[in-house]
Amino acid sequence: MAPGQAGRPGDGADPRRPLRRDAERNRQRILRAASEVFTEFGLEVSLDEVARHAGVGVGTVYRRFGTKEDLVAALFEDRVDAIATMAERAMQEPDPWSGLVWFMEHSAEMLASDLGLRQMFMFATYGHDHVAYARQRMAPLVGKLLERAQAAGQVRADLEPTDVPFITFVLTEATVLARQASPGIWRRYLALVTDGLRPARQGVTPLPVPALLPEEMEMSMRQSAPRHR
Repeated sequence: MAPGQAGRPGDGADPRRPLRRDAERNRQRILRAASEVFTEFGLEVSLDEVARHAGVGVGTVYRRFGTKEDLVAALFEDRVDAIATMAERAMQEPDPWSGLVWFMEHSAEMLASDLGLRQMFMFATYGHDHVAYARQRMAPLVGKLLERAQAAGQVRADLEPTDVPFITFVLTEATVLARQASPGIWRRYLALVTDGLRPARQGVTPLPVPALLPEEMEMSMRQSAPRHR
């Protein structure tokens, strides 16, 4: 946010009052610090630790973001927007298959390398319910990527839009299981999975259960959220 603009809802600032230049610098410093510590250590990091990493007093953090949940909310929207930008870029790929696989690879890479982001998505009810925002921002783009590849005959017709993010979440869980031994193991399973996305041919097993409906995907994300102290 540029100096002179109003604060975003939920960031602890009065949206009717523009931030001073030094206050905006502090806000951006806090967001960068939070991104770095959440990426490495996850969402359980305290605001005190974020303040230390940012080089500001904890009171400054609380003035800009009233609670840790407000800080997480600001970062969550930024991350969703970044993944949406990836999907928009993938749509520009002339080959629909390459665009879909590029998006799956880069979104999985982003989730695999960012513990905080993975928790934001997997436990999307942290503090606030962000599932609806993520769905509204992402679902149309992912749907278009998939439809384009299916129309070109490059992806099996029984794949549904909710399958794409679900596969990405499963891939990144492989990173958690093999974090010490092979943090890039998800790439192996991405290659196996993408082979299975190809159009049905002789010998390919029909999918035994239907894909999750969009509302079932939302319910799954909400129910996966841990209780926070």
